Amino acid sequence: MITGLDHIQLAAPPGTEDALWAYYVDLLGMTERPKPPALAARGGCWFEAGTARIHLGIDPDHHPSKESHPGIRVGGTSHAVEAMGDEIDTFAAALAAGGAPVTWDDNLPGHRRFFSVDPVGNRLEFLTGEG
Repeated sequence: MITGLDHIQLAAPPGTEDALWAYYVDLLGMTERPKPPALAARGGCWFEAGTARIHLGIDPDHHPSKESHPGIRVGGTSHAVEAMGDEIDTFAAALAAGGAPVTWDDNLPGHRRFFSVDPVGNRLEFLTGEG
């Protein structure tokens, strides 16, 4: 029986850990989670915030997907989209001010969402609204 999602795995090219750390910790506000020593030797990094866990593994042949992406909730799990509007707007503005692209999308009823990419081109969706 499936009880939940533990983490999402994304890829990154070798030598990009510092840029990933700056993005996921400094810009997104996530916390780095230490990798077990056997896995740390492979490179990459793990980040978490709330129930969201993102693992970035090193792939020498990294090619970011144009469609695949994690959907990351911003501001909790409120069902009142209007109440969360200011929070996601502020979050999007902070990402844009930090140099990350922000592309709003209004095609998902009951949600406010935007897309961005991390420093190695991984697509990320940030959203509020119905759970």
